[in-house]
Amino acid sequence: MKFTEEINESYTMAEAIREAQRCLHCKVPACKKGCPISNDIPDWIHELKKGNLGNAVCIIRAKSNLPAVCGRVCAHEKQCEGACIMGKKGQPVNIGKLERFVADFDSENELTHEDVVEKTRGKVAVIGAGPSGITVAGDLSRMGFAVEMFEMEAQCGGVLRYGIPEYRLPKEVVAREIRYIEKMGVLIHRQTHVGVSITVDSLFAQGFDAIFIGTGLGKPKSLEIPIWQNGRCISEGDNGVKCADLKRIRMATHFLRRVELISEGYMKRDELPVDDKARIFVIGCGNTAMDASRTALRIGASQVDVIYNKGIDTMSALHAEYDDAVKEGVRFNWWSAITEIHVDDQLDITEIVLETAEPDQEPVRRTLPANNIIMAIGATPNTKIVRTTSGLKNDERKFLITRDVPYGMTTRNGVFAGGDVANRQATVVHAMQDAKKVAMGIAQYVDAVKLMRAINL
Repeated sequence: MKFTEEINESYTMAEAIREAQRCLHCKVPACKKGCPISNDIPDWIHELKKGNLGNAVCIIRAKSNLPAVCGRVCAHEKQCEGACIMGKKGQPVNIGKLERFVADFDSENELTHEDVVEKTRGKVAVIGAGPSGITVAGDLSRMGFAVEMFEMEAQCGGVLRYGIPEYRLPKEVVAREIRYIEKMGVLIHRQTHVGVSITVDSLFAQGFDAIFIGTGLGKPKSLEIPIWQNGRCISEGDNGVKCADLKRIRMATHFLRRVELISEGYMKRDELPVDDKARIFVIGCGNTAMDASRTALRIGASQVDVIYNKGIDTMSALHAEYDDAVKEGVRFNWWSAITEIHVDDQLDITEIVLETAEPDQEPVRRTLPANNIIMAIGATPNTKIVRTTSGLKNDERKFLITRDVPYGMTTRNGVFAGGDVANRQATVVHAMQDAKKVAMGIAQYVDAVKLMRAINL
């Protein structure tokens, strides 16, 4: 099982057109209502089934800056496909796979070439080249703003690049979408860490009219589980050994990022502290937990168990992702928690104590052999930008405080934020939905400021 090989095959042209012909082109399309960015789904599917792929992709790109990505990783079963009227009669139209086909065909054959809009409306800096930043940059560029993106990593994409495994989202697909917005006139500064090498204040000094922060969640959450060595708890007290001190415990985002860097040749396999045939336990039951579990199997784990303290009906992962994980051999422990971690003299994990407490039943404790633990329990924002920016405030949970008018503006005039960093956590397409609203807020703000300046002249 290769961790770099995409698992889902695309349609052929004939298959795509046949699937498109199943669409009823409803007058009141429920699928469009189910899409967070209100993609004109029946319209582009109608063009596809007539063979007009150029028209189809133009309709998609009018609403989406990441069609090839959304076609692969959107929660279609909960959104467009979940609302499709054909689903009530059997099988919904496979909208996600059709979108992927159209977007891939467009990129491979270079069907669409948008005219570059003259950049005379204003100058905007975008911090972070993840889904939110890409959406804001693309939308504002189309509106006539000169946009510059500042990305701390060597490659753009954020969670798309380093958080979603290659087998679900090939990195060349992400790179294609980045190249597309660059062709629209967006300038990207890679390996530029705002809050470290430059600041928000210095960006304003360079003449930017507004700044968008879309840095996502950079600080993973952790759990403090008692650690035992030779029959003695060694995690008690201020100087005790904590979970963060154990190299065999990793946050899911860090684990997935390292696997991606290994696959790209930037790191060696032995730099990942997960031995071949390791027994791995993943704490959490969201899509990130599914990605980490399946990736662990792909890099050679002998067994992977997901630990979740509730039942299957409350998991945040998509059922399709759960089903795929089960098919690949991931085991699930519901109503369970790790209550102890046992380590040897080198602080390598040897065992865990798993307690299962199903409703209305007595708890059951088991001691199981273990080598690694991966925590997929969420994350919080990094605070470097807040600490280096005057007038910028976050709440008690470190999320940036924003307002509704103009949408997305923070406590510092001219500085906007969206997506995860502003506590609007969701899927890729929900981040895009929020970012589109922020882009409109930025445009309104810059236009208003320029008008006031003109009046006061």
